[in-house]
Amino acid sequence: MRNTDEGPNTAPGYRIAMILLGIAITPVLLSSSSLGSQLSSLALIKVVVIGGIILTLLSAITICVGEKARLPTYGIVKYPFGEKGAIAINVLLAISLFGWIAVTANMFGHSVHDLLAQQGVDIPVPALVAAGCVIFVAATAFGFELLGKVAQFAIPVIALMLCYCVYVAAHGMVPVPGGFTDMNTGVAVSTVVGTIIVLVATLPDFGSFVHNRKHALIGAVLTFLIAYPLLYWAGATPSGISGKGSLLGAMAVFGAVLPAALLLIFATVTGNAGNMFQGTLVVSTLFTRFPKWQITVALGVLAVIVGSMDIMAWFIPFLLFLGIATPPVAGIYIADFLLYRRGGYDERLLETDPQVKVLTFVAWIIGSLAGFMTVKGVFSFTSIPSLDSIIVACACYTIFSRVTRLRSVASRF
Repeated sequence: MRNTDEGPNTAPGYRIAMILLGIAITPVLLSSSSLGSQLSSLALIKVVVIGGIILTLLSAITICVGEKARLPTYGIVKYPFGEKGAIAINVLLAISLFGWIAVTANMFGHSVHDLLAQQGVDIPVPALVAAGCVIFVAATAFGFELLGKVAQFAIPVIALMLCYCVYVAAHGMVPVPGGFTDMNTGVAVSTVVGTIIVLVATLPDFGSFVHNRKHALIGAVLTFLIAYPLLYWAGATPSGISGKGSLLGAMAVFGAVLPAALLLIFATVTGNAGNMFQGTLVVSTLFTRFPKWQITVALGVLAVIVGSMDIMAWFIPFLLFLGIATPPVAGIYIADFLLYRRGGYDERLLETDPQVKVLTFVAWIIGSLAGFMTVKGVFSFTSIPSLDSIIVACACYTIFSRVTRLRSVASRF
């Protein structure tokens, strides 16, 4: 069984929270501005509070699973999916994480390019993407401890710049937008939850490094119940006041593009450092012959190539597609933990269990289909696609695994 006692290589809950916020800031800034331009201030507050509560409940479970197992996500999914079956899930996670690495590198390059262009300096975007990837790799290749130090420095700076942007927007003299789109509350909450649901599904990566369960819960609450709603609200406020659909566009109205550009640059550095860390963990399970630092460098080189392309238009919809397929994995390993692993994860069971558990994949597919049908408006429990997919996958796995065990017992007699 895995030991869950506090050790020298573990971290307190507040440090985990800072790393998670560093990863969350880039997708939040991308999605919150669009939401802020479509909701009134009261509706925005309501939506981010509901979304924060949902994310806190989910993250409290997933991070505690990692704390109990002392295994990253790819190690945990071996138990419900089978040792070889987990490879397919790890490929899915690797593609999703690398996609966000490339998109964030692209965003870094364009943000720095726009900032330098205002000063009359013209450096090609690919060169800036490459420079960004060098920073991302350097912040990741030396392990979890350096990642935490990067977050401790960057998050306070990001918070100050974001507060400044909100202050400038609140005191700016601009025409009030004529009206807001009548966005459905369920759709708006879905945006808040869906923005970061893949990170919540892969929280065991960080739960495996936390001191103990108390600190795991502290990390979840600080991140998703307190900081994330505030972060989302702050990112949405300038757009809500100006009516613009992006942070840079909103701050341009107030004549404060520089702090917004610097904010985006810092956000991409902390976000991609965390993405690189998780990506390295996942890819290392697929290429076990290579040390992790070499995998990090390889991811950086690939990110330079892909991130230098004009990928935003077609790649983000693809990543959102993966965002529907990833949450059911969390639903399955949560059900597996609650049913069978509360006492810990015994590696000896992997030797006797089936290498590929077909019915688990059926549960995953059904959960993913439930998420897609919620998106299309065909089916819904909660009106939140990722949450529906988690619930359905969790229920299906519970039923299928019970049936499998009953059949196994019956076959012995």
